[in-house]
Amino acid sequence: MVGVKAIVISEPGGPDVLQWQDVGDIAPGPGEVLIDVAASAVNRADVMQRQGHYPPPAGASPYPGLECSGRVAAVASDVDAGFAVGDEVCALLSGGGYAEQVTVPAGQVLPVPEGVDLVDAAGLPEVVCTVWSNVFMAAGLRPGETLLVHGGSSGIGTMAIQLAKHVGARVAVTAGSAEKLERCRDLGAEILVNYRDDDFVTAVREATDGHGADVVLDNMGAKYLARNLDVLAFNGRIVVIGMQGGTKAELDIGLLMRKRAALLSTSLRARPADEKAAIVASVREHVWPLLAAGDIRPIIDSRVPMADAAEAHRLLEASDHVGKVLLVR
Repeated sequence: MVGVKAIVISEPGGPDVLQWQDVGDIAPGPGEVLIDVAASAVNRADVMQRQGHYPPPAGASPYPGLECSGRVAAVASDVDAGFAVGDEVCALLSGGGYAEQVTVPAGQVLPVPEGVDLVDAAGLPEVVCTVWSNVFMAAGLRPGETLLVHGGSSGIGTMAIQLAKHVGARVAVTAGSAEKLERCRDLGAEILVNYRDDDFVTAVREATDGHGADVVLDNMGAKYLARNLDVLAFNGRIVVIGMQGGTKAELDIGLLMRKRAALLSTSLRARPADEKAAIVASVREHVWPLLAAGDIRPIIDSRVPMADAAEAHRLLEASDHVGKVLLVR
């Protein structure tokens, strides 16, 4: 009997270490749903895992892929979550999305939103859950506030722009080209900063009459920490969700206190299943209706055959994309 194929990381290294191989059969355990994968999506965490810098959490699949879309193939007998074989779904994963099949706790499975293509839905779970849990559940972005998004043209960035605009916030973004900034403008960003040419602290302060950003969504970590604090408004909140700019930096605690500010840092992948389920439930309640109504949408840059995952990683690392790079079966 032919088993399931998945992308295996043969050893830490460049994109060519990603190999499409037979990995045996997969079956759902207690509380899980088995999904026939239609598509997955490439995230920075997958690149870090491939390079050997971000191992999967204990008990998670060793294969990359933090989100997927597809059809329900089987449901564990103890699951009572309203899913049936054949249902079109997408899911937030701890790993394993680069495969023909994947198992996932039922609490992390979502129906494909009405009006959204099944393949495109693969680009939703990770970005929507990340943005919603950080910008709204943790940082509490409110109407009339200003959100600064670093990497505005990324999958995370394009979703953050849309959701923030929907709630009535003003959005500032950084990106590395005029073309990317124009795409961000099309999605609703008002303050556009090319980080290669301009200082975002100066630009955001000038555009807000000195007020600054109420919430900063940061994927850079150490490199931007001091300037994020400089640009922050009083009672502002910085949410760090990535470490592309390093892990260690000095922090002026006195300035943090004077601004009555908060520094938050979260990781979605390693959270306990019950916390992920709570985030997914909140996303289904608050964001899924917006997708069904067409108020927000997944931004897809390109579709690459799953067996060619190495090429998809090269696309992501080149940083020329806007939105999500999908892997399609």
